[in-house]
Amino acid sequence: MKKFLFLFIAILLAGCGAAKYETVSVDEALKLVTKNEVKILDVRTPDEYNGGHIPGAELIPLQVLDGLAENLDKEEVYLIVCRSGNRSQQASDLLASKGFKVINMEGGMNAWTGEIDQ
Repeated sequence: MKKFLFLFIAILLAGCGAAKYETVSVDEALKLVTKNEVKILDVRTPDEYNGGHIPGAELIPLQVLDGLAENLDKEEVYLIVCRSGNRSQQASDLLASKGFKVINMEGGMNAWTGEIDQ
C-alpha cells in the first residue's frame, strides 16, 4: 500500500512541474538572432541594458515583466537574455507558465559573442 501511495504522489507531483522551455548556448542563440527567428527580450536593469545589449533587444526588466507580459505577442518566440543567465531563467519560467514560447540563453550577456549596441 505504501508503494502504491508513493507512486501515486510521484505521478501527481510530476504533473505539477514548471512550464517547459528550451535553454540554448550562446552559439545557438546567435544563429537564431542572425536568422531573425526570435524576438529578443532583455530582462536586465536599464543601466545594464544601456551599457550594451543585443541589437534589436527589447528591454523589460524582470521586476516588471509579470505586469507587462500581457503586452507581448503569444505568437512570437522570445529569446530571453540577462547578464549571466539567472534572471533569464526566472523570466523564462514566468513567461512559459503564461503560455509564451520562450528560449532561455545560457550564460547571458557575459557569454555573448555577437554584436552589441550601446
